[in-house]
Amino acid sequence: MKVAYYSSKGPARDVLVVGEQPDPAPQVGEVLVRIAHSGVNPSDVKSRSGVTSSAMEFPRVIPHSDGAGVVEAVGEGVSKHWIGQRVWTINGQWKRPFGTAAELIALPESQVAPLPDKVSTETGASLGIPLLTAWYAVHACGGLLGKTILVYGATGAVGGYATQLAALSGARVIGVAGSREKCQLASRLGAEWVINRNEQDVAASVREITDGQGVDAIIEVDAAANAGKYGEMLKFGGDVIIYGSGAGVIEVPFRSMIVGFVNLRFFIVYNLPIPVRKAAINVLTPLLERGALQHPKVEIFPLSEIAKAHERVESGANAKILVDTRK
Repeated sequence: MKVAYYSSKGPARDVLVVGEQPDPAPQVGEVLVRIAHSGVNPSDVKSRSGVTSSAMEFPRVIPHSDGAGVVEAVGEGVSKHWIGQRVWTINGQWKRPFGTAAELIALPESQVAPLPDKVSTETGASLGIPLLTAWYAVHACGGLLGKTILVYGATGAVGGYATQLAALSGARVIGVAGSREKCQLASRLGAEWVINRNEQDVAASVREITDGQGVDAIIEVDAAANAGKYGEMLKFGGDVIIYGSGAGVIEVPFRSMIVGFVNLRFFIVYNLPIPVRKAAINVLTPLLERGALQHPKVEIFPLSEIAKAHERVESGANAKILVDTRK
């Protein structure tokens, strides 16, 4: 099969190689998926570049956790009903050397989810990390009916889904974005109010919108950038659900947060327990079937140009970057 891989870490053009590798075979409990599209996430780029760790976890790595395609075969212990089914992948390259930047991938049955017929493989390859992160962030807020939720990065890969899922759950969403165009998109995704962080003071705007009461919860993409204002924006006993940070150290205002009984909750989507992941899929599959979610626009690169795809993510592309493994 054709694959992309790297054997050392560094700039995309220096380390990513496209070549051939023997086809994998599904082992006990696994399914074999023929990948049509592979999704490139910031975590994939950071791992390849050495930002996350300069050491190679495996001698050779086929990158990317997200992808979509069709199950071709199954291993022992897996129902044959999977064969021929369209699926999207979960944690394709998490703690394993073989990700979705390849024509085929064998992975545990628990790491695929059904892809409804009306959903394209381009969209399917965009789901894994962003949609599951958004679902858990909203889920962690508890019952949302009538609550007010602040979503930072409300139009990003995760934030866009979080905005929609929170609104669908009955929340009143305040979306924070970085441009007028993105603020308009946040409104279309379901945000009742939008704040342009480059033109408005976020904390002051939240207090004005909520008549000084604050929000019930914050869904956070960059804790290091925003933690200093949490105490000013949350109701008593409010929650901050944190899935990302632009820096490894977070400074929080002790006095306002201890007086306000603020709860900080951290999670990483890769470590979601399998039962929780199954619960997410049970909720999300009907939404996908009904076309209830808006998905980000995509930019697609052939596998032969995977280095350009990684560079596009690094440049801050305002789109979901995918690799077509068939080209």
